[in-house]
Amino acid sequence: MSSDQATRQTGRLFLVPNLLGDSEPDRVLPPGTRDIIRHITYCIAETPKAARAFLKAAGTIRPLQEIRVERIPENLSDEAAAALLAPLLAGEDAGLVSDAGCPAVADPGALVIRMAHAKNIPVVPLVGPSSILLALMASGLQGQRFAFHGYLPVDERELQARVRELELESAKFAQTQIFIETPYRNDRMLKNLAASLRPDTLLCVATDLTLQSEQIVTRPASAWRKALQANLKDRPSVFLLLATPSTAAQNSTNRKRIPD
Repeated sequence: MSSDQATRQTGRLFLVPNLLGDSEPDRVLPPGTRDIIRHITYCIAETPKAARAFLKAAGTIRPLQEIRVERIPENLSDEAAAALLAPLLAGEDAGLVSDAGCPAVADPGALVIRMAHAKNIPVVPLVGPSSILLALMASGLQGQRFAFHGYLPVDERELQARVRELELESAKFAQTQIFIETPYRNDRMLKNLAASLRPDTLLCVATDLTLQSEQIVTRPASAWRKALQANLKDRPSVFLLLATPSTAAQNSTNRKRIPD
């Protein structure tokens, strides 16, 4: 235990961003983040196997077998969250590690963080890759107003209805809509978006972010229909759309056209 730890009553909960794929840690993680990772002795993880692979790639001072890694239960209760935080209340630092990207963003962990705040445990977010922000940065779409919606419905009709709803909201609020899909359904998602969106709605697909195969393309839905790229299967992707204000105006005008 360091002298700094000895003077603190509780440990700190470090929010540790994981790699977005098979990339070198020193390419996407700053030195300060890597230094903290190297000293971690206790981890709370979405998937322990993935966390251990990440710790091995990032490098640790202690052997991996000496690092305790606890899984976040699928249905996390208050009691289970309290048990995960018990070592921190005893003064030990911990790292909360996602399977990919930033913890508690489109993955478990928020309840652990919320309870840490309730118990006055310092929460320290570390700098690292976020596929959502990287995609937004590179999209050229509205960066002042945006919303992340996680996964959209799987059912075909529900998906198309939700896409139309997001498109209308985007036009009304000049807001970029961001969502993701299970990688093996990416091609299906792209086909649905190209078919469902208005021709002038901008659609960005950001694939394999931070990897050598990274691909980020923004074009109107009409252009996606003409040059549909169906090579996204099993490649992590982020989808972003931005509708023009005319979309909302058009729909509003149509609703007002009631026969005399």
